[in-house]
Amino acid sequence: MIDSHTHIHLCEGDTAEVVAEAVAAGVERMVTVGTEEASSRLALEAAQAHPEVYAAVGLHPNSATGFKDLGALRELAAHPRCVAVGETGVDLYREGAPLADQQDAFRAHCDLARELDKALIIHTRAADEQTISILDECGEGLRVILHCFSMPDRISECVARGWWISFAGNATYPSAEDLRTAAIAVPADRLLVETDAPYLSPQVVRKERNKPANVMHTAAVIAAERRVGMDEFSDGVAKAAAEVFAW
Repeated sequence: MIDSHTHIHLCEGDTAEVVAEAVAAGVERMVTVGTEEASSRLALEAAQAHPEVYAAVGLHPNSATGFKDLGALRELAAHPRCVAVGETGVDLYREGAPLADQQDAFRAHCDLARELDKALIIHTRAADEQTISILDECGEGLRVILHCFSMPDRISECVARGWWISFAGNATYPSAEDLRTAAIAVPADRLLVETDAPYLSPQVVRKERNKPANVMHTAAVIAAERRVGMDEFSDGVAKAAAEVFAW
């Protein structure tokens, strides 16, 4: 199994313990994601230290206030252990960065992903229209991942654009029937699962802080919803991840 999006530096325990537990649970590879320069450097350090870990570097939309350029993130993103640019996007759910700054940062991430030929990881919350609009403007030809998918009523549009769709632990919650239904509509070669650890723990461990090992719980729920066995599901996710991350 692949955990396509986690934040190992925020998880309980040291990195070696977190990675070892995930591998023991059946997680072959995981992508740990930076949200600004400091955490992006930590993501690369983890990726260099552990062969099962790869990095993504970026500036989270909630941290985009006063955005001018990507600065040191450009050099970090060029590292061979970095497989994606982001997470970037638009978040209108929280009071964070001004929309214009988020949009400027979003476009800059698109440009960098194209320049380096790396995947682009998208965070979007309460901003469906703004996110799709910028991707239509700037994202053509990019390998786009909609992380922690949150637009179930627009799943057909996302699938039609060829984007990769990643489901997190919230898709296992009893109230998230719309997300599970959306997961059925995603082609196997575009379907990913993630933890977004330490956030969004799957339902069976919802009272605990999340960790990469828990991606197995989310995978089991989505596989059951799609009525496929875990071996077939795992193989499909591995192939989808290999294509989008080019590893």
